Amino acid sequence: MPFFPFDLNSAAKDPYYAGFVAAVDTRKVMLDVPDDSLERISVGKLAVLPIPQPDAWLVGFIDRVVCKAQYVAGPSDDSEAVGGKDNQGQLMPMLTQGNAVTITLVGAIQRQTNSGGKIGYRFTRSLISVPDVHASCFVLREKALETFMGLLAKAGDTEHALAVGHYTLDPTATAYLDGDRFFQRHAALLGSTGSGKSWTVATILERAARLPSANLIVLDLHGEYGQLGYARQLRVPGPDDLDSPAPGLLFLPYWLMNAEELIAMFVDSGEFTAHNQAMVLQREVEKGKRLFIEQQAKKDILPALTVDSPVPFALEDVIATIAELNSEMTQGARGLKQGDFHGQFGRFLARVDRKLKDKRYGFLFQTPKALHSYDAFHALARQLLDFAEDNARIKVIDFSEVPTDALPIMLGIVARLVYYLQFWMPKEKRHPVALICDEAHIYLPRDGTNPNEKRAIACFEKVAKEGRKYGVSLVIVSQRPSDVNDTILSQCNNVVALRLTNAADQAVVNRLMPESLTALLEMLPILDVGEALVVGDAVLLPSRIRMNPPTEKPISATIDFWTEWSAPDKKPDWELAAENMRRQRRRSS
Repeated sequence: MPFFPFDLNSAAKDPYYAGFVAAVDTRKVMLDVPDDSLERISVGKLAVLPIPQPDAWLVGFIDRVVCKAQYVAGPSDDSEAVGGKDNQGQLMPMLTQGNAVTITLVGAIQRQTNSGGKIGYRFTRSLISVPDVHASCFVLREKALETFMGLLAKAGDTEHALAVGHYTLDPTATAYLDGDRFFQRHAALLGSTGSGKSWTVATILERAARLPSANLIVLDLHGEYGQLGYARQLRVPGPDDLDSPAPGLLFLPYWLMNAEELIAMFVDSGEFTAHNQAMVLQREVEKGKRLFIEQQAKKDILPALTVDSPVPFALEDVIATIAELNSEMTQGARGLKQGDFHGQFGRFLARVDRKLKDKRYGFLFQTPKALHSYDAFHALARQLLDFAEDNARIKVIDFSEVPTDALPIMLGIVARLVYYLQFWMPKEKRHPVALICDEAHIYLPRDGTNPNEKRAIACFEKVAKEGRKYGVSLVIVSQRPSDVNDTILSQCNNVVALRLTNAADQAVVNRLMPESLTALLEMLPILDVGEALVVGDAVLLPSRIRMNPPTEKPISATIDFWTEWSAPDKKPDWELAAENMRRQRRRSS
């Protein structure tokens, strides 16, 4: 029994008939369409064409319909006329029936026989052939559409399937992503405010949480995912947490920073003495780390020790040494004279002193004493990457109380630690982990100008370029893709694009997609809330998918202004808000 019930012998009489091929190139087909077929043809729908193989079909999206078309040669390749480069290059067929439809080919259906002689079918993204001129074309509707979508659903429903929603073309067919390929090749989840980004992230997290050994880390900048019951909630502490540390707090002690991060934190590159400040700071930090390792009698560590090694050191001793150099007087031929670094660290010391006393930076500089032991790094590694304990398969790290200027460095530290812990893990013991980078445009800007942003971008670029080899995946989530670093976005081979209304953002997504799918992207500004275009290695067919809403919803719903203003007897607690601002902690009472 053939895959589709189309009548190839009397195609023009078939109720699914669209027209015949008038022109074809490597990825596009132009149909000559009779008037009575126009009513069954719609832009964005699917069509199929037979090819000279047993029960094999090419599949494509209808991207343009022109009634009573007249093709006129354009003056150049830049012609915008119908039939120009956006349509069929310079192909200008004589249309005998007067109506033109262009189709973008996206894959093929092939018949295959297994070892037991059973005949089956599979869909492939590879264009194994092109249709012949005058070949018939049929629209996928009703039963034929159900047959094809059923093939996609069956092919996607594997042991590594990630069910995310239903196809807009056929709401009865479940849409699956290949979970392996989605995370292996990195992913970008993009959409304007209110398009359903956070819900889509939560849906993916819910599905992953059901796996026995899932390992995902959500970098949560606004506390949106703080109430997900299936996730371990970690929070970078604010000033109000320093006196009574709780188990759910994630301190990031200063000794985790490498040399470049320390310099970005403490040294003002615009100062005339910045070079000397950086040089001396690195020298003294390395001395402090070496002293600590010697005191711990870890002789096997010493040969590989550098200023970047994640080893505790006494920052107060480093500062004291630099303060001595700043005021040092040495004996000269005619008495005392200023030392080599006399007066070069005045602003540096003031800057360090201010940050060390600022409780907003307490998660760095006012950490518990236990985090300055040799074994503290082991505990931090488990806190970040362990997935064996209850609710540890999904870890949400709340960075909402981290000062804005330090935020990029702190996120970069987490990404760098995850990458290098995976890098140094023996291959046979390595377990993959995914970083969900929410609001990525804030800390991974396209034009990172200040040192803190540059350090974060460098860390995440390394993960984007090399993380796949060591089991580290990125999922970039942003409402402004035009503001996200180009290098990081370009490494994302899977794109989930929800509604985008800004032209610059649409242009970025357009660059991430194959050229043949540009017509599909014109739907971006008209997508419904929770509806997405999904393209990439993880999906069989570039598709418009209505995402399933999550069972546990993030705290990201847009506030209904008019409805709230219409409610009587609202009494905000301004005194509590003022006190929370002073505490730098959002308490409810």
